[in-house]
Amino acid sequence: RWIKFEEKVEAGGERWSAPHIPALPLHSLFQLRTCLQKGTILLDLDASNFREIIDKVLSVQPEEAELQPKLRERLAALLLRQPQHQPTKSPLQLLTELSFSSCRGRHGTRPWLATRPQSEPGAQLSETPLKEQLRNRFKKKVPPGAEAAHVAVGEVEFLEKPFTAFIRLKRGVALGSLAEVALPSRFVFILLGPRARVKACHEVGRAMATLLTDELFQRVAWEAEHREDLITGMEAFLDELTVLPPGKWDPSARIPPPSCLLSPHRRTAVHAPDRQSQGNGDVAAAADRAGLGHPRSGEELERTGRLFGGLLRDIQRKAPWYGSDFSDALHPQCLSAVLYIYLATVTNAITFGGMLGDATANMQGVLESFLGTAFAGSIFCLFSGQPLTILSSTGPMLVFERLLFSFSQDHSLDYLEFRLWIGLWVAFFGVVLVATEASHLVRYFTRFTEEGFCALISLIFIYDSLKKMWSLADTFPINWQYRLDNVTSYSCVCNLSSPCELKQLCLCMTPPLLPALSPQPPTAMTGLSRTQCLSQGGHLLGTSCQYVPDVTLLSFLLFGGTFLSCTALKHFRSSCYFPAGVRKLVSDFAIILAILASCAIDAILGLETPKLLVPSELKPTNPVRGWIVFPFGANPWWVCLVSVVPAILVTILIFMDQQITAVILNRREYKLQKGAGFHLDLLCVSLLMVVTSVTGLPWYVSATVISLAHMESLRKESATSAPGEHPQFLGIREQRLTGLTVFVLMGVSVFMAPVLRHIPMPVLYGVFLHMGVVALNSIQLTDRVRLLLMPAKHQPDFTYLRHVPLRRVHLFTVIQLLCLALLWVVKSTTAAIIFPVMV
Repeated sequence: RWIKFEEKVEAGGERWSAPHIPALPLHSLFQLRTCLQKGTILLDLDASNFREIIDKVLSVQPEEAELQPKLRERLAALLLRQPQHQPTKSPLQLLTELSFSSCRGRHGTRPWLATRPQSEPGAQLSETPLKEQLRNRFKKKVPPGAEAAHVAVGEVEFLEKPFTAFIRLKRGVALGSLAEVALPSRFVFILLGPRARVKACHEVGRAMATLLTDELFQRVAWEAEHREDLITGMEAFLDELTVLPPGKWDPSARIPPPSCLLSPHRRTAVHAPDRQSQGNGDVAAAADRAGLGHPRSGEELERTGRLFGGLLRDIQRKAPWYGSDFSDALHPQCLSAVLYIYLATVTNAITFGGMLGDATANMQGVLESFLGTAFAGSIFCLFSGQPLTILSSTGPMLVFERLLFSFSQDHSLDYLEFRLWIGLWVAFFGVVLVATEASHLVRYFTRFTEEGFCALISLIFIYDSLKKMWSLADTFPINWQYRLDNVTSYSCVCNLSSPCELKQLCLCMTPPLLPALSPQPPTAMTGLSRTQCLSQGGHLLGTSCQYVPDVTLLSFLLFGGTFLSCTALKHFRSSCYFPAGVRKLVSDFAIILAILASCAIDAILGLETPKLLVPSELKPTNPVRGWIVFPFGANPWWVCLVSVVPAILVTILIFMDQQITAVILNRREYKLQKGAGFHLDLLCVSLLMVVTSVTGLPWYVSATVISLAHMESLRKESATSAPGEHPQFLGIREQRLTGLTVFVLMGVSVFMAPVLRHIPMPVLYGVFLHMGVVALNSIQLTDRVRLLLMPAKHQPDFTYLRHVPLRRVHLFTVIQLLCLALLWVVKSTTAAIIFPVMV
């Protein structure tokens, strides 16, 4: 049988073989061409069942090949026999049959346990599908709307010359029990010959089946009006044929299907002889580059020449999809995406909130980060042009906030009021950029810029996750000087004596008594906990008070285990184990399963690893400030004018950060169907600046890594794929509901603190590491860095390596790495605020 690749019933007759590329003898193709030239061809035959087809085929034979009535009857009786199919059985059915067969072998034959054969020898073809056809699990592999083609070949003793017929039905007809699964049929090919030619007939039948699975020949067979059209289609098939010389390979070896196939339109544009003769010529280069294309469509970035013209186009483009943006989210995959991105966003909000609190004396803290993320993200998901974008605080914003707070402190200015005016000016400049269609400059962003920005943000995620884990060694230090022989000297007790009393006590003791009495002085209390001891004015005394090695060790194990589990479960979709539905479900919920498993391990061991701490009260982190910032009263009047200067810098920062991320998310390879909205996104971010500035909440732009993780968690792949065919990437599940739900959950996280505090922070850091690694692997720069370490003979067959000299590829990569290193240096200094401009 064939869908895209050949499958054979193994010699034992119990199962189908693995799908493989059919290897055909060249002579069989020439014989097939002869059959099409001399045999019976019936195009658009109007018939309703297989018996009618056979009757018409036998009755339209040419005069020189007209069959005798007796021979015709024997052929009809032969062709109308019920074929024997090899059923596709589930593992449960195979296990049941195995147990039944073992019972029969041990206790003798039991007729009531014997499986009933599909059909008796010589049984006539049924005009209705059999139960085995209707229940055949193989139908799940057949694409929707597919039609069957039947190839009947064999040898008979009563024929002296071959009998050949090719039939195309006028409409798809269900031919009873002829097919393995109940499908409408369109094509029938019959080849019967003398017994001496059995091998030839079999190979010709394989050639015909292979031809009918070829997409280009299928078009020819559908549209053919004469015999010559079929022969021309076969000649085109032969033109693309590749011949393997005998003795250089094993014909019995089964060639596995490739990971990807050449599309039909590229096959028609590039022919095999041209490729062989031109090598890396212009035709091949043009064909390969045609599949790459520009990463963005030009329509979304064309200038209209009118004020707000680009914004109006974005609204007109996105408005028809608004209803489907919610209905398309009704899929289990979206639930997995919500849980995954929610935990990532919570961790990010806590991290940046804590750093903002340290940089601004808690004028903005974790609670403000939670509320700001929830509000800004929800509004953005409802009204933006690309709702798959996740808003978050970023590193350059954090640097600016730190510098602004220091400047305000040094010049006795009110920080929040000064920040309010900067935010208002930034919003004004953002609206001006939207009105003048400044986003059309995005078309000049090259792959060099996109990859540099994405690589830097990904490396920051990886570095920060590792840095956070390394800081645990300071919070829970490990005793590197531990020796098993000194185990009796390790202790920690609570000493309620003052340091001076302890000193006098030590001076009065003789040296021989000091070791015996020092572990537990007379005033030591053994029943107090660490917190109780410190609250009563005591201090800890002993050699093991500062060391908690189990916590650090378990934290690193949870960190690494979560990262490896996320990676392994995400790739489980392409595993060989379990049915396709189970693999897909595990892959979709990979991150959640990894987090749950790590949390369960942590709960079972019961160690006090650092946990996720969420604010539990709705009040400002700093009690001095309120929820509304007033524009006048605390600072001189001229501050509103001076704010223009830093506002220009922040506007450039937001524009570059937002638009580079938008460019990366709207690449053509993601196959987005609903279009982008560069102008609309920038307008939403600009207007949100007004609200967040008035309420004293953090400023937000697109978060590159989390947004890429959001899109990766919503990848759509073909539900049905032919045996041996890899699932095809269909695009991204574009909708607004996942992002909106994430940010609504962010808002109610304050009320979920009792549940969230059971999640260990090392687990979330492992998720961060996974997100950074996935984002880093999604860019071409990573592939080219690997090429630097590979000998030429082991390098993958990338398209650009066919057309660009390797030394130029390496030079381009080295320049990118040097620029990336420069950006990292800039990011690590106070000049980080200008880093988007340098990108």
